[in-house]
Amino acid sequence: MGEERWYTVGEIVEMLKVHEQTVRRWLREGELRGYNLGGKSGYRIKASDLVAFLETRADGPAGKGLAA
Repeated sequence: MGEERWYTVGEIVEMLKVHEQTVRRWLREGELRGYNLGGKSGYRIKASDLVAFLETRADGPAGKGLAA
């Protein structure tokens, strides 16, 4: 069994082309699951949690999702 990939907020910002505060709001509001490592380390988001988040966004009302 392989290790799961973990992403930083900055990596998600780059991948999704959204503002950093948007990703932080998703984390704060519980829309995107993440783990706060504290201090300067900040949040880490598992790849599987990111995929699940994107799937829920893609299934939402037109114009709300991130998927094309």
